[in-house]
Amino acid sequence: MTSWIESANAAHCHFPIQNLPYGVFAKNGEEPRCGVAIGDMVVDMAVLESAGLLNAGGSATVFDKPALNDFMGLGKASWDSVRDQLTALLSKDGNDALSGNDILKAKALVPMSAAQMYLPFAVSEYTDFYAGKQHAMNIGTILRGAENALPPNWLHIPIGYNGRASTVVVSGTDIKRPLGQTKAPTAQVPSFKACARLDIELEMGAVVGTPSTMGQPITVQEADDMIFGYVLLNDWSARDIQGWEYQPLGPFQAKAFATSISPWVVTKAALESFRTSTPEREKELLPYLNEPGPMIYDIELQAYMQPEGADKATLLCHTNYNRMYYSAAQQLTHHAIGGCKMNTGDLLGSGTISGADKAEFGSLMELTWGGKEPITLDSGESRTFIEDGDTLTLTGWAQGDGFRIGFGECTGKILPAPDFKA
Repeated sequence: MTSWIESANAAHCHFPIQNLPYGVFAKNGEEPRCGVAIGDMVVDMAVLESAGLLNAGGSATVFDKPALNDFMGLGKASWDSVRDQLTALLSKDGNDALSGNDILKAKALVPMSAAQMYLPFAVSEYTDFYAGKQHAMNIGTILRGAENALPPNWLHIPIGYNGRASTVVVSGTDIKRPLGQTKAPTAQVPSFKACARLDIELEMGAVVGTPSTMGQPITVQEADDMIFGYVLLNDWSARDIQGWEYQPLGPFQAKAFATSISPWVVTKAALESFRTSTPEREKELLPYLNEPGPMIYDIELQAYMQPEGADKATLLCHTNYNRMYYSAAQQLTHHAIGGCKMNTGDLLGSGTISGADKAEFGSLMELTWGGKEPITLDSGESRTFIEDGDTLTLTGWAQGDGFRIGFGECTGKILPAPDFKA
């Protein structure tokens, strides 16, 4: 299937007609509203809705809003219906209600270069998991030794912590280096200073579309049905702050200062043909976590670093989402099993995605083995952790036969810590 928007038909385009991811954009100072990416264009969903070419299934409009939440909350029937309507409008073999109307096309199609992207949905709550086995083994070995790398519960439940929805930001947002307490191994007391071991975590984020009921557990299949789509996610991490604060309750300020996500939410429908199975279990899971079918996806992922002034970015790692030990559906199921209500707009971070080879390690903590093995960038500079002025970029795609289901990019530049005197 191809589109009459020719840029969408290029082999390496992230946004062909098979994708149709959702985001929120604005142009020329107008109010933000919902859009869909195709090729190098953004389709203004509010314009099509107003023209009567799109109907999400109700009398109220949902696409003239500065967030996708109203649409996501309508559920799968509406998601599928709108996808079918968009496909008919944008495919070469579809109808000409849009392609044959030059005035409407001029209003509804916005060049990506002219679109300012916003956070695609209002983040209700944010939970970050620790669900990649290789990453957990690597970090555990660095911090506690190989014999104590995995906590005793790790092979039985998807471990997570509740993060901060207030500091989830869209790609392109600059990130200030955090301040906090750290303690050197030889020091008797902690000190207050800027983070010196700032890191990335290459993750995927699952976006909850339909809510659950407080007090009511959900099955893995029900959890999968609740998920609207996925984004790239960078869980920025202050490793020196984390090392001092995380025992016994886990991350706090080391993770709360920023989490970046990509501007486009790739729907579960677009990823359907890329489903695959999670790895074979080392220990049998309790029945409530058993998957009724493939629940993870074959998505290639990459992370890049570009120092300020460098001509190009250096590839740090390349891995795949299928390395995860627990799927997003299992994570969501476990999150709700005790009765926790899940809301439209909840964001679940997968945990750092790392493979068995060093080239697949999804964080600098792993790539430099806790800062002991510096890496050399293409610019000739070396790094153990992120320095001020560095820009980090995540990207990813599922490779089809002649097309890609891409996520675009998730970028962030690190700025110096704020000038603060205690």
